[in-house]
Amino acid sequence: MDILFSLIDGIMIALQPMNLGLAIVGVIVGLFVGAMPGLGSVNGVAILLPFTFVIHNISGGATSPMIFLAAVYYGAMYGGAISSVALGIPGASTAVATTFDGRPLALQGRAHIALMAAALASFAGATISNVLFTAFAPMLASVALDFGNPEIFALMLLAFATFAGLGGDDVAKTIFSICFGLALSAVGFDIISGEPRLLFFDIQGFSHGIRFLVLAIGIYGIAEMLWTLNSARGDSSISKVDVSFASMFEAMSRFRHAWRGTLIGSALGFFVGLLPAAGATPASLMSYGIAKMTSRNSKNFGKGALDGVAAPEAANNSASTGAMLPMMTLGIPGSPTTAVLLAGMVIWGLEPGPLLFTEQPDFVWPLIGSFYISNFVAVLVNIAFIPLFLWMLRMPFTILVPLVFVLSVVGTYAAYMNMFDVWLMVLVGIGGFFMRMMNYPVAPAVLAIVLGPIAEPTLRQTLMQYETFTVFLTRPIAGPITIAAIFLILLPMVRPLIARIRGGRAGAKGI
Repeated sequence: MDILFSLIDGIMIALQPMNLGLAIVGVIVGLFVGAMPGLGSVNGVAILLPFTFVIHNISGGATSPMIFLAAVYYGAMYGGAISSVALGIPGASTAVATTFDGRPLALQGRAHIALMAAALASFAGATISNVLFTAFAPMLASVALDFGNPEIFALMLLAFATFAGLGGDDVAKTIFSICFGLALSAVGFDIISGEPRLLFFDIQGFSHGIRFLVLAIGIYGIAEMLWTLNSARGDSSISKVDVSFASMFEAMSRFRHAWRGTLIGSALGFFVGLLPAAGATPASLMSYGIAKMTSRNSKNFGKGALDGVAAPEAANNSASTGAMLPMMTLGIPGSPTTAVLLAGMVIWGLEPGPLLFTEQPDFVWPLIGSFYISNFVAVLVNIAFIPLFLWMLRMPFTILVPLVFVLSVVGTYAAYMNMFDVWLMVLVGIGGFFMRMMNYPVAPAVLAIVLGPIAEPTLRQTLMQYETFTVFLTRPIAGPITIAAIFLILLPMVRPLIARIRGGRAGAKGI
């Protein structure tokens, strides 16, 4: 009951005019920051961090600045789905998985359904995560501490295993795509030895590796644009959309079909968000894979499945709250964005850690209360702006295609201020287009380049410490995860054998 009373007191402080106004402004700013390719929550929060010093001077404390930054964070997580659906360009890495089914829905003239599902799933994921955060913060923080290198690698292996289904029946192409992504993730300097590797023709631009944002914008911006141009061949517009109130209510009612993906994303997202260095991007990709694997209509994924939109959106919003927990209770940021938030707290004289809840309750509970308020404001603002987002889909090719190209170039350059990355983005986009032409799935490659930098060092450090692979099977947490991953990896190979056995039995009965 003490937790409930503390939460109510925190919400009342967060509802004060200044704090409420900062939450609303922060959500709106974050929404457009998240929708802009190349920005995302990390860049948005980092850019706006100096502005919070003005808020700090006016309010006289750290609560109001943190409420503003947390609201920007929430808004950006919602906003990532906008450009993923409307333009086929993920606003941030966290929204890549939303593109898999959100974009096909838009091309079918059902963008309003995709955007509504994304907004409602985000709200559900963040709400569930907020409740879990409030009720189980100390206990869940201690569980996250039990995750060492073996457990994190086992979790990454499970992610690869669940994503094996993205290639449909062609397992070989899926495995090739994963291996290709892992190779790209290894470009640059060896994380452990510091030695350069895979610097093609000794080009110095590869020394920093192939940045994920470059890959994401290239594949889902340039490649999508080329694919659409090739497929449309003379059509005047991308799609026709209905922005009437009736269509909005219809879209809202259709969300009931996405409850499975929403629950999967909410639960898995919060758990993955707890893990240091994981964050919302792996959570959204893993949730998409598990939602597809457990769905009765898995063949619809990639073609416009609502669960394919709901699962990653619920996951990335749930993970964003989950990542706050280790930051506040342990002083360990669970994502790049929370690392920026941690820096802000340190600047304002706060010391994140186990004692924060007992020594700074006047800061902690209003901040937690603002999570609920920002989430509520974010879903209302997002739904209200859906007609504006849909308007973008009404633009003719002659406007939309150059717009996509300009946004892709500007977004890539703005993120890193490096023209090499811009040229690489274009090259990756052309490569992604040809992969689609040859029916190679690009989603597993995207997953691999995201998880590769996490999986490789954890694997190598584990083997350096234990000098055996059996550690992945003998540890109490890593063991079950590894066994589940192995089972899922072997399942595509066993499935044809089972089908043959069943076919043989059916034939024998027929005889």
